Amino acid sequence: MDLAEYFEKTKGFGVFATADSEGNVNVAALSRPTVMDDGTAAFLMAGHLTYNNLQSNPHAAYYFVEKGGGFGGKRLLLTKVKEEENFDLIEKLRKKRYPIFAIKYDNESKYVVFFRVDKVLPLVADGVLKPGATVER
Repeated sequence: MDLAEYFEKTKGFGVFATADSEGNVNVAALSRPTVMDDGTAAFLMAGHLTYNNLQSNPHAAYYFVEKGGGFGGKRLLLTKVKEEENFDLIEKLRKKRYPIFAIKYDNESKYVVFFRVDKVLPLVADGVLKPGATVER
């Protein structure tokens, strides 16, 4: 199953991590990404801390936990490649991802932020690390 199909079919919740240019970290709950035809992962964002961090540091991570317990899910290592304020695209993605929240976000700044997916990792690393071992990045 490719990444686009995975996020279309798999229910769960996601956590998005960013840091500003000085390394100050922020973590926020975000909906599943929409994987575009070009392979980029698109997220809708308001003009809050996550979005602001991406203005000075394009690197982020997304942690997706599959519904149903266990350790199913994915970790995405991401690099921002562009953003848009295209109202029609924002509405299309919003209705697709979270239609019941459309009214809540009507008065907020909205952006579609696109990321290159640099790496996809399992939610939980296979095996146990031995002292002194490093995790592949």
